[in-house]
Amino acid sequence: MIKIEDITFVAAEAYKRSGLVLSTDKGYLLESRLAPLARAEGYPSIEALIAAARRESNDRLLWAITEALATHETFFFRDNTPFDLFKQEILPVLSRARGNMSTIRIWCAACSSGQEPYSLAMILEEEKARLGGLRFEIVATDMAPRVLEKAKAGVYSQFEVQRGLAIQRLVTHFDQSGDQWRIKPNLRSMVTFQKQNLLENFSGMGTFDVIFCRNVLIYFDADTKKRILQRLAAQTASDGYLIMGAAETVVGLSQDFAPVEGRRGLYGRSGAAKSAAA
Repeated sequence: MIKIEDITFVAAEAYKRSGLVLSTDKGYLLESRLAPLARAEGYPSIEALIAAARRESNDRLLWAITEALATHETFFFRDNTPFDLFKQEILPVLSRARGNMSTIRIWCAACSSGQEPYSLAMILEEEKARLGGLRFEIVATDMAPRVLEKAKAGVYSQFEVQRGLAIQRLVTHFDQSGDQWRIKPNLRSMVTFQKQNLLENFSGMGTFDVIFCRNVLIYFDADTKKRILQRLAAQTASDGYLIMGAAETVVGLSQDFAPVEGRRGLYGRSGAAKSAAA
């Protein structure tokens, strides 16, 4: 059983680095997620791992602990609704607004191991005949180097590709090697992966037409959510969109975004919110 003082220490360090909120009743979470890390780092127990991090103020170890505690759950076309909205409504609206030969920029924040941006790349590849001369730039970020390396490699297990991928998309967009599936080079080249912590400055990333920030803010406290939403708004085009998770909302947290009527999880810049299909 992990001691309360160890949980408190780890929770404070994780919050400082990632905004992740961990209450003291989350000992079971620490046990399940830190046990593999302790073994990998050569410590006989979680307690020894935490003691070393505390004793040495070891920044690398504290970051490893933070990354282990973060939730990296993702799969292809997770919760189909955002992808349907992107394909059927957002793309036509932006296509009309931007005109031919423009570049539409998309940001997938907290992309984990890459399934979300690659899902978007598949849609764009499948729709390219209807998109004319439009160009697309997908930027995918995460704070955890380990999952970013997996995302960049674009290699997934049989279990991972079975989660959310129709067989037709699998055989069209992946090459099989044994029991592994590798995303095809044309899709891989459509996505740029980079390390980015949402708590840190991201103003240098430029302006985006669509930002996917799904199932991330639920792990933050209200003040952190407000700060991140304010900064996301500054990176969103005046007629751009923010897509959040089904359990997330900007209501009571941001005056910069407003819900798009009848579209769950879809938000436009305040003053420009509209029906996506309008």
